[in-house]
Amino acid sequence: MKTPAHHLAPNDLRQCLRITFGGVLGYLVSQLMGWNYGVFYTVFPMFLLGMIPILNGSVVRQFLSNACLNVIEVSLVVGLMQHMPIVMTAVVFAIFTFRFSLMAKGSLFLFGANGVLTLSIMFHFASYPDLDMFDLLTNNTLASFLAVAIAFVMHAVFPDVAPRTPPQPTIKSKALIRHQTLIGSVTATVSFVVFQSLDLRDSLSAQMATILILFALGYTGARISARKRAIGTLLGCNFALLMQLLLSTQSQHLALVVVAYTLGLLLFAREHVIEGAGSGVGFGGMTTMGILFGQYLKPNDDLVLDALYRFSSMSVALLSTLVVMAVVHHMLNWFPAVSSDG
Repeated sequence: MKTPAHHLAPNDLRQCLRITFGGVLGYLVSQLMGWNYGVFYTVFPMFLLGMIPILNGSVVRQFLSNACLNVIEVSLVVGLMQHMPIVMTAVVFAIFTFRFSLMAKGSLFLFGANGVLTLSIMFHFASYPDLDMFDLLTNNTLASFLAVAIAFVMHAVFPDVAPRTPPQPTIKSKALIRHQTLIGSVTATVSFVVFQSLDLRDSLSAQMATILILFALGYTGARISARKRAIGTLLGCNFALLMQLLLSTQSQHLALVVVAYTLGLLLFAREHVIEGAGSGVGFGGMTTMGILFGQYLKPNDDLVLDALYRFSSMSVALLSTLVVMAVVHHMLNWFPAVSSDG
């Protein structure tokens, strides 16, 4: 019998619980240890447990090898080329092209997607001269290994009750693979240039939005993803504001914050699993909460201005990204070798 759309199948319920408590555990560890870059510790477990419903050797190798390669890439690109912006941009474009080619081909999608998202965040942070590069790279690597450890714990505590059907590989023409690779790498590079050029230190949610919709690997899919991402971000911001009102001046009490955070993640994880469509409304709400709670909620601070700014900046970023993608999409379709119709 088919499970109703508003009900969770047994495997889906367990994935929902894995995402929720995995995200909470990452947040809790980072807060108790006082580590910087809380966004890594909140978003990485969500990404690993939400995007991939299984955990095996291939998933772990892709996730951890990407984290190690990120350290080398960021160190070389920022350390050696920051004073040569044109050369730096060309190298970043090559890196993004490599990652998107893996995503378009499908077999190493996790390696490519996690690489694009993580590199975009780290390049953005590294563009500020007062940043401690060693601290950034250390936290990124530590958060990656912690996310894998959390994923193993969550799969042990909430295991699937039935084998999952592996997704069928999509047959693509070489022209379509080139099209998806170029539209992703060009758009991601434009995002990189914008966030390198402007003082957008507090626009992490907007930057992540410009990258996450690229996971759809095409302009048509990105339009649908952008709408869902906007809805998810709006809901995530509103939930964070509601929790802020309920907490009032008690945000310094970690236990109360964790309860609020758990409730929000549970609601959005459920929506994410029901959607079953990558970066949709549920995933947008989860990552928005992860950014707000992990990166911006501090004792005696509030989320009101942060939440309002997150949504407004994200809306502008999504609209701008879609404009860039539309232009690149139509230009690539002029050439049969890189046409999406090929």
